[in-house]
Amino acid sequence: MYFESLSAMWHMDGHGIYVWLAYALTAIPLALTVWLPIKRIRQHWRWLEAEQRRVAPAASRTVNEAGV
Repeated sequence: MYFESLSAMWHMDGHGIYVWLAYALTAIPLALTVWLPIKRIRQHWRWLEAEQRRVAPAASRTVNEAGV
């Protein structure tokens, strides 16, 4: 589609609000579909690292007490 200026592209003869809203309502869920699982995986990895740090001192004490 050809427009005279950026303003004309933005307004699209009065239909611009509907077109850009449709783009936004499509792009936002697609972005969330990608971003939320990545965020959750990162949180899970951080939890695992913290759990390993918490458990590591207890595991080393058990080994030391056994005389190994």
